[in-house]
Amino acid sequence: MRIALDAMGTDQAPASEVAGAKAAVDADPDLEVVLVGDEAVVGPEMERLGVSDRVRLVHAPDRITSNDAPASALRRKPGSSIAVGLTLHKEGGADAFVSAGSTGAVMAGSLFILRPLAGVDRPTVGTLLPTAKGPTLMLDAGANIECKAQHLVQFAQLGGIYMQDLQDLENPRIGLLNVGSEPTKGPEEIQEAYRLLEASHLNFVGNVEGRDIIHHACDVLVCDGFAGNILLKFYESVAGFLIDHLRSRLNQGGLGSVDLEEAVRVLDYQEYGGAPLLGVNGVSIICHGQSPPRAIQNALGVAAQAVRNGTLEHLTRELDSGAESEA
Repeated sequence: MRIALDAMGTDQAPASEVAGAKAAVDADPDLEVVLVGDEAVVGPEMERLGVSDRVRLVHAPDRITSNDAPASALRRKPGSSIAVGLTLHKEGGADAFVSAGSTGAVMAGSLFILRPLAGVDRPTVGTLLPTAKGPTLMLDAGANIECKAQHLVQFAQLGGIYMQDLQDLENPRIGLLNVGSEPTKGPEEIQEAYRLLEASHLNFVGNVEGRDIIHHACDVLVCDGFAGNILLKFYESVAGFLIDHLRSRLNQGGLGSVDLEEAVRVLDYQEYGGAPLLGVNGVSIICHGQSPPRAIQNALGVAAQAVRNGTLEHLTRELDSGAESEA
């Protein structure tokens, strides 16, 4: 199995990517990683770390930054690590693509190069949120700020399949993020999404309020990208807050012997790897721009698991069968 990794994506590129790739192939003997980036900077880092021969380099001279307009940058920089890596995946040179680069560029590139799956109106970014009893996949995490009811239903379907394949859940519970549990709560589009989900074949458990997410009220949490991105960034801030709070208490002698790292590990985004872009004709994983090597390694693991479990094929079958049933 071969995964293409954008070697120019993180704030620490290419050091985080090369170290993450090395750790990933050392842990998985069936994995190969293709680092995509400027050979003048990636090559020396590969030599410094002494990577396995299962880590190789494909030269891509350009880099898209967060300051670039995503769509125009892809046109102006066809030699960027994002464009080259996605094209490599599309043409069969890699089974998946992972990047911690510009989220907008990875999303736009995935749409333009890989193309949406048949039947998908809006591909969606899903991200795993830690809860008291296991992760919840939230989608959309920011790709689609405004959504119609049918888009939310499609997100639920895509997320349910992903959780079946990557979390081994036979019948994932689908929840709709709302301000109350009653079907009549929220804007009209949310109320319509409730009715559509209730009438669907999905295991819909109803509306989920913000306070219930941490208690694992559902396995898949559906929302528009506006609410989802706010929730995601709040979650990302919690781990840092808890570390500072616990450290302060420890310094005051108030908590006894506490393993800080273990206490907050469940809240750490690094543990969950990257966020899948669901609904495109490929496996495209988006990572945090500040991802250290461990997060890159875990993202490569998520991509490998999606390939091994045939998640793309599963999505295609389910969307095809859904279209046939509607016809």
